[in-house]
Amino acid sequence: MFFHNLKYEVMVSLRARDLIIWLMLFPIVLGTFFKIAFGNIYEKENLFKTIDTAVVMNVENETFRQVVKNIEASEKPLLKAVYTDEKTAEQKLKDGEVKGIIYVSDDLSLSVASNDMESTILKKFLENYKANESVILDTIAVNPENIEKVTGALSADIKVTSNIPLTNGNTDFFITYFYNLIAMVAMFGSVTGIHIAIENQGNLSPLGARRCCSPTPKFTTLFAGLVGSYLAQTVCIILCITFEVLVLGIDYGSRLPLVFIAGILGGITGVSFGFFVGSISNLGTNAKIGISMAVSMVMCFLSGLMLGDIKPIIEKNAPIVNDLNPAAIISDSIYYLNVDDDLGRFYFKLFSMIILSMIFVFLGFLLTRKKKYASL
Repeated sequence: MFFHNLKYEVMVSLRARDLIIWLMLFPIVLGTFFKIAFGNIYEKENLFKTIDTAVVMNVENETFRQVVKNIEASEKPLLKAVYTDEKTAEQKLKDGEVKGIIYVSDDLSLSVASNDMESTILKKFLENYKANESVILDTIAVNPENIEKVTGALSADIKVTSNIPLTNGNTDFFITYFYNLIAMVAMFGSVTGIHIAIENQGNLSPLGARRCCSPTPKFTTLFAGLVGSYLAQTVCIILCITFEVLVLGIDYGSRLPLVFIAGILGGITGVSFGFFVGSISNLGTNAKIGISMAVSMVMCFLSGLMLGDIKPIIEKNAPIVNDLNPAAIISDSIYYLNVDDDLGRFYFKLFSMIILSMIFVFLGFLLTRKKKYASL
């Protein structure tokens, strides 16, 4: 009887219209929008690249040329110089072909279009060059044969930045929106959990009335319904993560199987939460779904789905909220999986999901099984 009910619940869940819309289509659309909005921001604003720079030589300066040449010859050059006249250089800066113009006269000066990271690096480059120019000139005067070694050393010193990774994971801040997208899909699984509770209450649905009169133990019916919903939700989570990886190109690193495990456990938590909500009060299906969706959206908001900076603010002022928010727990589990070499915090979040699911299911069973009806 259990497997018969399980088969029925899986078929009903996969054919449910709200499941298709909220758990399959909506995440695909939202994830695509996220990719369009955030896809290249991190690369443009945070990853260092060689800086295209125009150089206007109003006065010939062979020392400066030698330093720039040595910099360009390095494996990851700080800048790439284009020697041109002032008018052409200004046009290139206006068109965005170069990030700055270095004017070589009796003194060095810099013109930039904006105060971004590349502009700051170019300013630092000139400051370092001016500070060490006397060393180069002294070398030319005393030991001109060593000029190449000196300029090479200064070129290495002028490299103002170096990549020292704090983690082997993806440090793109905007990827957290995709973690929260998985959390949203997981929490929207509460819709199927609500159906399980309502379809086993005789005063809320005709199917519930028939099941209350059935000789099949209520525990068996409820358990089969939950397992069926868990399986359907697992399919949705797998589709969501697969879409993010294969279509949107989201980098989850070498621990992708553990991302699936975290997402699946999150989906179980979402269904269990819905089962608990569906077991409370005698409100109808639409009212309970509305409450569940509203609460889930608030949880996802607090987890950072709409505003990425809100979770650190909550962690600073009220950390208990993040510790109890299922959406935050789900997204944090994937975050820790990405940034931590150690899996300790990841496993703790998985354990938290299991505990929350057990609490929701226990309360749901308690509320559903205690109900008795004078007539159906």
